[in-house]
Amino acid sequence: MALWPSSDPYDFALAAARAVGEHNPGITFTYVSGEGTGSTERGRTMWARVKGRTENALLAMPMNAYMFRPGYIQPLHGAVSETRLHRVMYTLVSWLYPVLRRIAPSHTTTTEHLGRATPAVARPRVRCPRVLDSREINRLGA
Repeated sequence: MALWPSSDPYDFALAAARAVGEHNPGITFTYVSGEGTGSTERGRTMWARVKGRTENALLAMPMNAYMFRPGYIQPLHGAVSETRLHRVMYTLVSWLYPVLRRIAPSHTTTTEHLGRATPAVARPRVRCPRVLDSREINRLGA
């Protein structure tokens, strides 16, 4: 059997978690999905259902698993998306980030905060929920 059974995001994430968790039961596994992910697996959009199903399966595994659900992520320090559409979107709206951060702080974060928060959940005395929104990401990443 192949290590990565398919290109399906659900299969890929679970195969990765199984591969690392099998030999390291105390490992902390982080999965970045996105705001709007549906834990009920009954969301209106396919991506929300697939990511919700993936999160639920990861949370049921015998490991420390944390789900990150950021909303808008402001790229910092030269971070650039590989997706052309995302690059265009960021170019058009990045100047609005200070306003978005003020009016919707629980829906915005930065690449820096996300980059600091993902390893922070593995620290022994860090207390946080297993599903983190942008507000919690910002708290841990500050």
